[in-house]
Amino acid sequence: MRWAASAALAMLLGPVALPTCAGADDAASAYQPESRSSGAIRCWGSTQMEDLLRRWQTGFVLSHPQVRFENHMYGAASAIGGLYARAADLVLSREIWSEESQAYAQVKGHAPMVFEVATGSFDVPTKSDALGIFVAVGNPLGHLTLAQLAAVFTGSAAKVWGDLGLTGTWASRPIHNYANLYDNAGMRLFRDLVNAGAPDWNWETKAFGNLPAVGGGRTDAGQRILDALAADPDGIAISNPHYASAAVKSLAIGRGADGPFFPLTRETVRDRNYPLTRGVFLYVDRLDARLTEFLQYVLSTAGRADVEREGDYLPLPDFIMARERARLRQVPR
Repeated sequence: MRWAASAALAMLLGPVALPTCAGADDAASAYQPESRSSGAIRCWGSTQMEDLLRRWQTGFVLSHPQVRFENHMYGAASAIGGLYARAADLVLSREIWSEESQAYAQVKGHAPMVFEVATGSFDVPTKSDALGIFVAVGNPLGHLTLAQLAAVFTGSAAKVWGDLGLTGTWASRPIHNYANLYDNAGMRLFRDLVNAGAPDWNWETKAFGNLPAVGGGRTDAGQRILDALAADPDGIAISNPHYASAAVKSLAIGRGADGPFFPLTRETVRDRNYPLTRGVFLYVDRLDARLTEFLQYVLSTAGRADVEREGDYLPLPDFIMARERARLRQVPR
């Protein structure tokens, strides 16, 4: 069986009940090798995920000393290409984009297999960080739904704060939008989550990219976004809490009109209750014995502990861990 990537849908659904056929220990099983593996496993993927990948590799080799890994972590934009060009055996990366899926299917005739193996970071820039929604600290708004976010950022239905429920002097004040560039990975996922992947966008949104910093390095777009928001009491922004100052506050987000609404915290990102949380994904074209063993390690208590030790990405919650382990078992051997 082969699976297409459907990360955005999974995150929109949030925590769901597991089938009764899934064992109670599925989410917390120790790694038990089923066979002895050897040879090279070629890995491509996100540069930012290499430390996490190396931790998994180090733990795996303890049980499979004849395996060696060849890492070519050139970046997420090139990762899927390595798989369909047969230069990679596995890819560790962000959510797959539609054009990447189309290119893969054009070459291979099918979609890649995809397994969710970790949760993105809470607030570490460039590490699949959760998408925070911010307003000025003096704004009385406390929460928004995904549909309201779509009205603000992917359409023009919400132009003044009264369209989002504010009253009094706030009702007629204009909404000023701030976000990353349209093709930023986070913005692509944002459109998936709030607008079912439609390309619609509010082009009045002021977009920011990264800038070279004085003396080297760069000024991250997330910093520029929240700096602009801090100076605009009528603004709303998509950014990262790493850059938040006392002049701004994050909003709680709910999937439906009646809530519940979840604040942006490390805990709500870790447990996947916060609706704008991102994931980490492992892609393969097909599973052989070595790749199956490696995935079994990644989706074990040892693999989860490696994510904890890496410290920036977050481990899968039990319901996703059990789901992915169950899917792995369904692959024909």
